[in-house]
Formats: sequence, structure tokens, C-alpha cells
Amino acid sequence: MSLDYAQMFRLDDRHAVVLGCGGIGAEMVAGLAAQGARVSCLDKDLATAEAAAVRAPGGAAYPVDVLDEASVRGVAQQLGQVDVLVLTAAMNVRKRLLDYTAEEFDRVVDLNLRGTFTAVRAFAPQMVERGSGSIVVLTSIRAVTVEPGQGVYAATKAGAMQLVRTWAAELGPAGVRINAVAPGVVETPLTQQIRDQEDWGRAYAEKSALGRWARPEEMVGATCWLASDAASFVTGSQVMVDGGWTAIDGRFTPPA
Repeated sequence: MSLDYAQMFRLDDRHAVVLGCGGIGAEMVAGLAAQGARVSCLDKDLATAEAAAVRAPGGAAYPVDVLDEASVRGVAQQLGQVDVLVLTAAMNVRKRLLDYTAEEFDRVVDLNLRGTFTAVRAFAPQMVERGSGSIVVLTSIRAVTVEPGQGVYAATKAGAMQLVRTWAAELGPAGVRINAVAPGVVETPLTQQIRDQEDWGRAYAEKSALGRWARPEEMVGATCWLASDAASFVTGSQVMVDGGWTAIDGRFTPPA
């Protein structure tokens, strides 16, 4: 079936689920809704999910702990047909590897990696049965480049991308696509501690080709594209939304 160029970015009559509705997730909710999707907002904190749902006409909020497999599966069954799944839930403990505790390691790996594994396993089967669906996982520039203090987080994001690639291979024959959006440095409450330190915040800004931090809403375009028919032949990909961070060395601009 040929694409309707006038409508290929639209998500009308589709049901999108966003799991993790704070910060960037709230912008995802608003963006998907603006393209016509009916959005269900899932978050461990119900108030966070409800606040995001306000930005999506007809949106609904559900308390879901992505680490509780039974809870995730239950909501997946309750929601019925889901056409788009967006996963944003993640955490970081910024600490050098030799200083990490086993408990901190488990917390980061559980949410970032096992949480992704659990969510896709809950929602993908009905997509496979129906023969269509698009899943978008938020990874990070840390999936491909690291710095001191980011090792465990980076490992989980690289691991999540390998899951994405494997699911693309396994789910593709059934018509289900899965991709990743990899943000660079984004102005969210989680990065406030960095931006509060002038030298550190400026160094991060200057590392990218665009010379600034991203705004949360700048992650939405790539996500909506991957969710839509405009990306109908895109699967197993990681879209870098990083202002050029991973494209250049960014440490020094030599004289011409």
C-alpha cells in the first residue's frame, strides 16, 4: 500500500502508550497527542502520569511500576490494542565504577535494562498477533560514548540498544518495528545539578555541534516520526538527537 504523503506523519486513530511520563516523557505525551494519537500515560507515580495526561485530550493515567512484571502485564491487557509504545523510564547514579555499590548497580540495571525488557515483553505480543506496531525506546548518547561516572548507565543504554536490534530481527517478520531515540544532554530536572555548575554546564553545551543543551521537546519529533508511517521501513535503528555530539570530537576548534 502506497504512503499518503499528506498524512504519513499523522497518528490519528492510533493508541499510544508512554511509560515514564516525567520530563521528556511528558513532552512525548503532548507530541503524540498533537499528531492525533489517543495517549495512555503510565508512571510509577500516578500524579506524574495524571499531569502528563492533561496535555493529551482524552488521555488516561495509570500507576505502573515497570519493575513489577505482573503490574505491567495487567495494564497491557487492560489497555487492549496499542499501536505505539514509547519507553522513557530510566535512572542514573553518577559515580565512578570503583565507588559503585552492588545495590546501586542493581537499581540502575533493573530500571534501565530489565524495565525495558519487561515492558516490551508485555506489550509486543498483541502487536505481533495483530501484525503491526511501533516501539520507541529512549537510549542515550551514552550508548555509544562515555565519560567518568557514567559507566553503569552507559552499559544499560548500550544493552538496551542491543535488545532493540534483537527485537527488530525477531519482531520484524510479524510487522512490528522497534527503534531507539538517543538524546544528548537535555535540560531536565535530572541534569539540573550539572547546569548549576557553570563550567560543567558550559562544557557540555560546547561539546555539541550546535553549542547548546537540548530542550525536552526537541526529542519529540524523532519519536513521532518513528511511531508514524513515515518510518514504515525503519527498524533496529538508533536516531541520535544530540546536536551533533557523537558526530564530532568537540574538544577543540583548530584555526582554519
